[in-house]
Amino acid sequence: MALRSAQGDGHTSSRWDGGAGKTDFDAKRKKKVAEIHQALNSDPTDVAALRRLAISEGGLLTDEIRRKVWPKLLNVNSSEPPPVPEQNLRQMSKDYQQVLLDVRRSLRRFPPGMPEGQREGLQEELIDIILLVLERNPQLHYYQGYHDIVVTFLLVVGKRLATSLVEKLSTHHVRDFMDPTMDNTKHILNYLMPIIDQVNPELHDFMQSAEVGTIFALSWLITWFGHVLSDFRHVVRLYDFFLACHPLMPIYFAAVIVLYREQEVLDCDCDMASVHHLLSQIPQDLPYETLISRAGDLFVQFPPSELARKAAAHQQAEKTAASTFKDFELVSAQQRPDMVLRQRFRGLLRPEDRTKDVLTKPRTNRFVKLAVMGLTVALGAAALAVVKSALEWAPKFQLQLFP
Repeated sequence: MALRSAQGDGHTSSRWDGGAGKTDFDAKRKKKVAEIHQALNSDPTDVAALRRLAISEGGLLTDEIRRKVWPKLLNVNSSEPPPVPEQNLRQMSKDYQQVLLDVRRSLRRFPPGMPEGQREGLQEELIDIILLVLERNPQLHYYQGYHDIVVTFLLVVGKRLATSLVEKLSTHHVRDFMDPTMDNTKHILNYLMPIIDQVNPELHDFMQSAEVGTIFALSWLITWFGHVLSDFRHVVRLYDFFLACHPLMPIYFAAVIVLYREQEVLDCDCDMASVHHLLSQIPQDLPYETLISRAGDLFVQFPPSELARKAAAHQQAEKTAASTFKDFELVSAQQRPDMVLRQRFRGLLRPEDRTKDVLTKPRTNRFVKLAVMGLTVALGAAALAVVKSALEWAPKFQLQLFP
């Protein structure tokens, strides 16, 4: 059983918090809950709708709903029994000591006020989940920060289900971070500056002049922001978003954070130490729903295939998370979102707007922005809202998603 009751099932700040009035808020929330249950009860489950609902404003709303939807997004059968660990797993694991140290340092990831005995019990479960996944998948290598991802699943869905979900996530979305070297992780970080350059060349050039690099975003990426956000509601809201999306979506979200802080960065001294220090301290009051919307915009407008060369894609594509993403998409392949996207995009945008940059500043054409984001939200994950070439990880790689 999940044990996050001490923090509640709160949702992130947005119009879902009742800004438009409690009556309107309750009506919207009730409508969304009904849509989620309708998608869950469809035969077969409407995974495309669940992706759309996980991305759209407010995400999946509660942990009770997440316990039902997250397995669907990861294509995990929640009724199957969890894997059973071998005896003496802790004594046999080469990673046990490092995992133990990291878990002991993870006190801030647990709800404030949780009884010490309960927290210690969860920490033991956290260790067990990590070691079991590593034992069952010897090709995976533990990295510091992995426990920040695992604890999020543990707190939301409980040990039994978390084990299966984390194993699937580890062999798919975060697979690249679990290589024996950091080559693929560096490759993913290399997408950050090209994204920024597409939207704000001035900011990009300033950061290049400062030689700040991208290491400030490493902990954001490899923990899915779990390590750097203090409010667990914001963490699970982002997990709703990332689980419904292409594996590269976290780097797009990292880019929109930097873009959002443009003026702060440009006001810095143009040197590595100053800019790195600023960007390493992520604000806790970010407008998460706005940034999620903008990340979706960016993914649709600048898909990974268009950025691959600029990102110095020197790794073999078959080793990356995108190359293992096919099984998630096949669940919804009959929806043919690429065809729907093209049809809707032609219908929603005027001819003269189709070639415009919807993210250039100032963003005066609100209709275009809403239309593009509407495609992303209405069709499911941003990964589902682009044609198959947009799921290319590198120039040599082509994912045959819609035969």
